[in-house]
Amino acid sequence: MSSSTFGEWLLNHYASFKSRSPNEGRRRWKLQVAQKFWASSEKTLSSTTAVDTDGDAEFHMDSDPFDEASTNREELGILLRADFSDEAAWLAFCSRLEEGEKEFADSPLEEDDTTMDDQLEPNKASPSGTAATTTTAEDGSHESDNDSENSLSTIFHIINPSLSQERALLTNISNLEALRLFNDVDVRQAPTPPPDTKRIRPPNRLVDSGGWQEIYVGKNLWIYDAKSNSDQCVRVVSQSSSDMYGTATADSWRARVSHICELQVNLSSGAMKIDFGGLDRWDYAERQRNMREAETPGVL
Repeated sequence: MSSSTFGEWLLNHYASFKSRSPNEGRRRWKLQVAQKFWASSEKTLSSTTAVDTDGDAEFHMDSDPFDEASTNREELGILLRADFSDEAAWLAFCSRLEEGEKEFADSPLEEDDTTMDDQLEPNKASPSGTAATTTTAEDGSHESDNDSENSLSTIFHIINPSLSQERALLTNISNLEALRLFNDVDVRQAPTPPPDTKRIRPPNRLVDSGGWQEIYVGKNLWIYDAKSNSDQCVRVVSQSSSDMYGTATADSWRARVSHICELQVNLSSGAMKIDFGGLDRWDYAERQRNMREAETPGVL
């Protein structure tokens, strides 16, 4: 059995969208149900008790065109190449990533909770300009033939397409676009605003819309963008907001390539939670981009 407050909407509407566009795939059909929910004047969900749905329900079992690059992979995370302008920088990044995996394999993590302040890049796009802190608590055609990439076995699946049309799909991709391709949409209650704090205006589904928030479920996404060519970092994409009210689904921060293997393993095991000590140090420019995209009519 599977539980989700969004499950009732999927039970009622998923099959209809599937029948209208049978070739699109599970993630697109679920996104269309979500769009119907957000467009509804009565956004009713079971706010206190999640709906139990059979694990064999079609919205769990149906295939998706991007499953081979995500759900069906054994790796813990997905690393997307979203800039193709500097091959030398990319190869240097892959080489350093391979070194990082070897270093991580040779030095198992301590089980004790730790704080790793030195693993993250300063969030220069944030109004505060402060450094981030972390507290511990598609198919085969998209794979490069580069030996450095193929040697990374179980931590990251690297998506580095060679065909021009596939590169066009990923070039300068937003965090939200990437989540919608490689994760499954869900809806949850938005975090509760602190006392004397008003809910955001205008409402936005990635933060709070009618007390609800759009979130994503799947493997962690790491995005190599144009800035990565110079700073050798990637965007680490969040699948939901943090507990701090006002942060958003699809928020991101930059992590150095030398540390992302350790970060991914800790995130997957649940040993790490990114909370920035209760401060809002996510990339503000990326947040604004995602929030605009989320509320743009016709964009899924």
